[in-house]
Parts: sequence; structure tokens; C-alpha cells
Amino acid sequence: MSLLAKQITIAVLSFFLLSALLVVGYVESKKRMAGHKEEIIISKDNEGCVECHSQAGNARSAVAQWKESRHAVKGVGCLECHGAEATDIDQFEHYKKRIATIVSPKDCSKCHKKEFTEFQRSHHAQAGKIIGSLDNVLAEVVEGNNRGNAAAVSGCWQCHGSKVEFLRNGDGSILKDKNGIPVIDPKTWPNTGIGRINPDGSLGSCAACHNRHYFSVAQAREPDDCGKCHMGPDHPQYEIYRESKHGINFMAHKDEMNLDAKPWVVGKDYFSAPTCASCHMSATPNQDVTHDVGERISWTLRPPVSEKIDAKDLKAGKDTVPWQERRSNMQDVCHQCHSKQYVSDFYAQYDNLVTLYNEKFGIPATRLYKKLRSTGLITADVNFDDEIEWTYFYLWHHEGRRARMGASMMGPDYTQWHGMYEVAHNFYTKFLPEVRHLIKKGKEEGKAEEAAQVQEMLDEIMQSDNHKWIQGNMDPEEKAARKKALLEFKKRYTQ
Repeated sequence: MSLLAKQITIAVLSFFLLSALLVVGYVESKKRMAGHKEEIIISKDNEGCVECHSQAGNARSAVAQWKESRHAVKGVGCLECHGAEATDIDQFEHYKKRIATIVSPKDCSKCHKKEFTEFQRSHHAQAGKIIGSLDNVLAEVVEGNNRGNAAAVSGCWQCHGSKVEFLRNGDGSILKDKNGIPVIDPKTWPNTGIGRINPDGSLGSCAACHNRHYFSVAQAREPDDCGKCHMGPDHPQYEIYRESKHGINFMAHKDEMNLDAKPWVVGKDYFSAPTCASCHMSATPNQDVTHDVGERISWTLRPPVSEKIDAKDLKAGKDTVPWQERRSNMQDVCHQCHSKQYVSDFYAQYDNLVTLYNEKFGIPATRLYKKLRSTGLITADVNFDDEIEWTYFYLWHHEGRRARMGASMMGPDYTQWHGMYEVAHNFYTKFLPEVRHLIKKGKEEGKAEEAAQVQEMLDEIMQSDNHKWIQGNMDPEEKAARKKALLEFKKRYTQ
């Protein structure tokens, strides 16, 4: 064979070899793209659990879900999560293994220490401590009775979390069933509320967001995951998100979001839209993932009057992350998609709405409400026995929150028609007339001095520029401008 022939033969063989390698690489790549599964690792200790619980009617779906999880391919199995110590209050012996019923954040912290630390300091972790809240008074007292608090158990506690308790024998020891399993009080279990108070002292439930036994990051990044709790008349963040351009873009481009990617960095791994997780928890090119959902929030929109998120801690003398830093953290997320001017102007609009609500409605209504209670014109020791207590509650807890939350998440309909319109209607046509009625009633019942104190405060509030319109005292220039605009508006529809 000539030298030239040898060179040609080598070149042809090299070409075919390279082609074969490229084909193999392409096939493997396609397998990965198609969801090619990695091998599941089942340890010797977990073999019995998997075999038994793979049988029909024996929590079979738990094993099936686990086999689809990242835990399974990492060798994290049943006993790694459910294994217990002899001192654990919920432990019991099960086929020579010591098992715990409740898997708490403390258990998860064996592998996820950073996430555990961040979550325990978060506002989410405190959600179970609602026993003294007006919401809980409504559920347990007004809606419920003294035979089990069914409304709170099946309503409030399923999102906020319960304090997990065990049934007791007469001597105070924990009641166990015929298999030796500690019996949990059914009022407090099952429960995966975000602020569940666990027997080991840890707070929360990781399964509130990372549904067992998949523990899928993609599922936890879905807006629907947060929407289980953050929805409804008093905190409709999910509905607001779906109305916003963010939510519209997400639904239109969900297949482009790479929800199962690791890492999942906005501006790098996805561009189409943010989810709840994107803004409040997930990584940016400049920030790591956080499980403290308050690290990027600058206003608190929950109470009757909004204040900056650090105000309560500062008043109590606690060390805290300044609201300016938290806002900078959130704006870092915004800047991955929006210009600095866009973000700055959005925050100006947001701040102005919160300030308007506070100054025109939230602060005046709260002052009057507190004065009515302190003067005895309404009862101070029983909640919701006076009509004005319901009116005031709706004003801030439902309508006021919707307005503020709508502005925070670019939901104009919630800011306006579900929000500020409802606030104004409630304030002028219900709340103020009820205040005047209580002043009159106080005078008739021999509480003239107390009624005078409320009247003086009411007069002061109504003299504010915010309320001149209802007394016919609008500035002449503004009145003329509005009349002109009205005529031009009517003209559009009469031609």
C-alpha cells in the first residue's frame, strides 16, 4: 500500500471514529434532555422499608415519589429522614428500627444546615404563633366553639402551622396505640403548616414547600406552591401575581423557565419571567439562595398601618438587617430584567401608594378605633362584638392589604378596585358613620365627655386636606380642572 493510500485510510477511519463519538455523545445528551434517570441507591438498611412500602395500600405512593427524587440518587432514604433516637418523643420501634413519625426541619438540618438556619430566623417560621391574633379569635371563638376549634384546625393551622401535641394518659404519660406508636392529638396532626411548632423545638415544616416525597426544586419554584396559602381576600399575592405581567409571562413561557435547573440564576438560567421564589428566595448573579423570605422585603404590608420591615425590631432594641439593605437585595433581582430607572420609579409608585393608604385611611381609622375602645364607647375586652370592629377589620385586614399588596406586585386591579376603592367606600360610607353613631349613642348613655374626645379627634381628621372633598371644600383650581376634564370625557361619548 502506498504512503498516500495509508494516509487516506487513516483519515477515513479517523473520520468514522470521530463521527461515532459524536453520535454517542449526542445520544447521551438527548437521554439527559429527555429526563434519563440516574441510578437509584438503596442502602442495606433501607431495603426492607422500600420493599414493604412498595406494596399496594401501604403508603406505596411515598416510595414511588421517593424514587423520582434527588434524594434517591444520592442514597438518602427512609431511615436517613425517619430514623429516630430513643429520646425522641414521637419515636417507636418498627421491625427492629427506631422510627419517628414527624420529620422536622431539625432532621433536615443534618444535611441542609444553611437552609435550616435561614428558615428558623424567618417570618415564615413564626407563622404558627397566631394564638393571640384576631384571625385566630375569629376562627376559634366567633366561628368556632369550645369543642375542638374545628375551623382553626382545618383552616388557619393548615397554613400557619399547629403546635404538635400528643394525647396523654391519666398519669401524664404519652398514650400509645396497640403497636406502641405514640398517638398524636388529631387537632394538631396531620399538619404541614409553614410555622408548625415541632416536639423537638424546631419551627416549620420543610414539606410545606418541598412536597414529600419528591422534594422537587421545580415544584417549589412554581407560583402555585406559594399560592396554597398566599391567596384569598386578605392576602391575595397569588391572584395578584397571575394578574401581573410577571405572571402572564410565566404562564406564556413556562416551558422556557428551566425550573429544575441547578443552579437556577435569574438572568443566566432563565429570562422569561420571575416566580415568587425568584424574587423572594432564589439566586441572582450577586446573591445566593436564601430561605429567609424577609431578606428582600422593605415594607410590612400586614398590619393596619404599614411601617418599614425593620421598625419593630429597632423599637425593641434588636439587631436587624436595615430595610434599605433588604430593598437593595430585592432591587438586585429586579435589575436582572429592568433598568435602574424603571426599578427606581416603580418603587416610588409603590411607596406613594403605601403612604397614601397610611395617611388618608390607615392612621386615621386606627386612631379613631383605639379612641373608641379607650373611652369605653365600644367594649375593649371582647373582640368583634361591636359592628365597627368588623368594619375596621375589613378596612385594613382585607381591603387595605389588597391595595398595598397589589401595588407591591404590579397588580393594578387589586390596587384599585379590590383595594383603594373598597378602602375609601368602607371608610366614608361605613366606618365614619358608625363613629358618629357611637358618639351620639355615648352622649345619650351619659358618656358626654368620652364622646366629646372622639368628636374632637374626628373633627381634626376631617379637617385634613385628604378629606376636604367630602365637605365640598376642594380647591377652586382643582375643582375647575376636574369639571373641564369631565366635560371633555363626556364629549368623547356624545359625538
